[in-house]
Amino acid sequence: YDQFIGYAGNVIQDTIIPYGIKDTNVVSYYFDAGSGFSGVVSLEEGSGTTGTIDSYVPHVVGGLKYKGDWGALTGVVAYDSNYEEVAGKVRLDVNVNKELSLFIMAGYGTDDNLSDDAGNAVDAHGRGFYKPWGGNWAVWGGGTYKFNDKTSFNVQASADDDKNYALAANVAYTIVPGFTITTEVDWDHFGHFDDGTPFG
Repeated sequence: YDQFIGYAGNVIQDTIIPYGIKDTNVVSYYFDAGSGFSGVVSLEEGSGTTGTIDSYVPHVVGGLKYKGDWGALTGVVAYDSNYEEVAGKVRLDVNVNKELSLFIMAGYGTDDNLSDDAGNAVDAHGRGFYKPWGGNWAVWGGGTYKFNDKTSFNVQASADDDKNYALAANVAYTIVPGFTITTEVDWDHFGHFDDGTPFG
């Protein structure tokens, strides 16, 4: 769900507004047509208190991608078998030139059943394993500018339906291969700061 579509930019704090999951056991089939088209189908266990499957029915993820010299267009969709909810993301990557690359990613998910605990100990509070952002929709965008082989500037901006907003920017400098120093500044606006909501 994340690995196939890609992460939200080359910033350290790319999940100020979360976009997906990092850890799960999977059984997946990956197909590469050799012409730029590829796809994946995955059965997943999930993880965490509300994310791990609570029956023999796995979570199901599917994705399609077209990749060329100009960039890539990718889409993924996931079914959360615990809550019987669906979430998906689409992403556009554009290689403007050798120095500048840009991306924009949008996510949408249903949340009708995410108000209960699905038999688990912790309430979902409107956020699911595949829809961890607040509200139904979220968007992330940003890019990387390479000044030279060692130095790059990275930025990411994000927002969701619950009026959470975030901005992250850094400068990364590679001293030697495998050793990079990154200086980053992050900012976020918590959409429900004054109303006692447990999540923004």
